[in-house]
Amino acid sequence: MSNTKFPKILITGATGQVGGKTIEFLLSNKEIEIVAAVRSKEKAIPFANKGIATVILDFDDDTTHLPAFEGIDRLFMVTGYTVDMLRQSKVLLDNAKKAGIKHVVHLGACGPDDATVGHWVWHQLVERYVEWGGFSFTHLRPQDFMQNLLSYGSEKTTNKGVLNAYVDNARLSWVDVDDVAQVAALALSHPELHSGKTYRLSYDAKTFEEIAELMTSIVGKPFRYEPLSPEIFLQKMKDAGADMAYMNCVYDHWKQHANGTIPGASDTFDNFFEITGKEPTRWADFIKKHKEELVY
Repeated sequence: MSNTKFPKILITGATGQVGGKTIEFLLSNKEIEIVAAVRSKEKAIPFANKGIATVILDFDDDTTHLPAFEGIDRLFMVTGYTVDMLRQSKVLLDNAKKAGIKHVVHLGACGPDDATVGHWVWHQLVERYVEWGGFSFTHLRPQDFMQNLLSYGSEKTTNKGVLNAYVDNARLSWVDVDDVAQVAALALSHPELHSGKTYRLSYDAKTFEEIAELMTSIVGKPFRYEPLSPEIFLQKMKDAGADMAYMNCVYDHWKQHANGTIPGASDTFDNFFEITGKEPTRWADFIKKHKEELVY
């Protein structure tokens, strides 16, 4: 019987898109132990059914941090979409340091180091705190998720062939959530290869009009793009009772996209093959993969 101790990796945001996909990629690695962080016993059930260990971790309840971190070597850090991410991240990282966690992979946001968009800046401040804490680290900076074509928040983005967005006809750069998760899984599995790296993740630049044209040709149904005013987004968020400190930042960046005032908004990168040995998902691939979801 082997007494080999495998590295133990804690996945926060395990019930979300990126965290869940990251776990799927990690399951093929038999030389690590995966632990999913959940906020309740009920949310642990689906993971237990798959044989995945869980711990209770609440970013807002620091009494859950150290028990959850016991025996953990590496941490995938996925924060919430509120300004509370700053306080939550600091306290979480302070406790991760106390617990002896060595490597942190942080899911951040778009932009170069001199980004000025509010919530992008917040993520970069968290990155710096990770570095200040003395952790081995990998920073992930995905651009816009292709999955936003399917839904954004609780709303469908595409309805009976009509695409809506708040960016006028800006050209944006895009990445598939699956590709982000694959990079995260590799950075968690092999920190010796990815430590100290900041990976900007976007591999196809398109306007919504161009995406609608591709959808029409691949799905075989007519699609068209109808831009909406960012003011509509702002009012929806107010009506929904959303955290407006965060949503005002999102509103501002929609306006900047629509006005073409965000430098490098359509930048793409050639790092995916080097990281994974595979080609990244591009829009034609994504539409083919989700064709059934797009048929109306």
